[in-house]
Amino acid sequence: MPVPDQRDPAVTSAALTAWLRERLPGVEDLVVSGLTKPSLSGYSNETLLFDVEWSRAGVLDRRSLVARVGPTAYRLFPDARFEDQHRLMRILDRETDLPLPPVRWYEPDGALLGAPFLVMDRVNGLVPPDTPTYHQEGWVVEASPAERARLWWGALEVLARVHLLDPDALGLGFLDRPEWGRTGIDQQLGYYEHFLRWGHPGRQPAAEAALAWLRRHQPDETLPPRLLWGDARIGNIVFHDGEPRAVLDWEMATLGQPEVDLAWFLYLDRHHWEGVGAARLAGFPSRRETVAAHEHRLGRPLRNLDYYEVFAALRFAVIMARLGQMFIDFELLPQDSTFPIDNTASRLLARILDDVTQPC
Repeated sequence: MPVPDQRDPAVTSAALTAWLRERLPGVEDLVVSGLTKPSLSGYSNETLLFDVEWSRAGVLDRRSLVARVGPTAYRLFPDARFEDQHRLMRILDRETDLPLPPVRWYEPDGALLGAPFLVMDRVNGLVPPDTPTYHQEGWVVEASPAERARLWWGALEVLARVHLLDPDALGLGFLDRPEWGRTGIDQQLGYYEHFLRWGHPGRQPAAEAALAWLRRHQPDETLPPRLLWGDARIGNIVFHDGEPRAVLDWEMATLGQPEVDLAWFLYLDRHHWEGVGAARLAGFPSRRETVAAHEHRLGRPLRNLDYYEVFAALRFAVIMARLGQMFIDFELLPQDSTFPIDNTASRLLARILDDVTQPC
């Protein structure tokens, strides 16, 4: 159920051509071609794929690029923070060994494409799909159990490398949002409490109950905050021959405890099989194996992981409520649709919350 695409490819290609000519002085015959938009893009940032070719001193050059455009027609998140996303990606690309697509240019002015945008290299490879999920259809279903395990462990290795970075040394303080609370889970609960009210005008029983439980059981976080990817999952990695080639989608990045990312990593996989009523594919490591491996890489035990998994489920339920409201506002669903409060994420949240509140 993609958002209707109202962008004219010819007009956009012409605009990008003129814009790139200003950023590549001395080139001749610069042309943008093959502009396409992935069928399910546009829920948060818009993605545009295109080729560009030019000649310089008689030598022809051709590149495959990606433009990520900030929200134009509809915001999935309360605040786009698109400039912060660009800033983080530039730092990680230039100052770490994380596999990120090189960011070539950033345009803060929204006049050209309707919102700020960044242009980066296109990395060839395969991404585990979300719709239908990689447990249901697609190339991951066709892979062998050993190949699936390789994807999982490769993604987890990347996640550990994120968590072992020093946010202070990299100058990542701009990711902190003190207006929502203390750095870490307190701040993130404040943000998602705001998101819950902002994203959908009606009551959200499962999300409201989870938020109340999370506030009552909020743990003390005594360890220094680390960089959190935010949307940590195998579906945000481009793989080539089973190896991570590019880590994508940093719009949810923040500072906090690594448990937040690992809980999201585990929860999103659980949603993509249990939440949608599918069987989990053979080969993917278990929760216990995954936790043990991440503890080994971090050099410490993971704390309160059940708590952070409830938080992960809350986050996705709030995002899905906003997505449902977007479908209603675009008239893809009727005005009286219950999708914002009755969907795969809200139902799985209710089950997870029931598990942690049941007496032992």
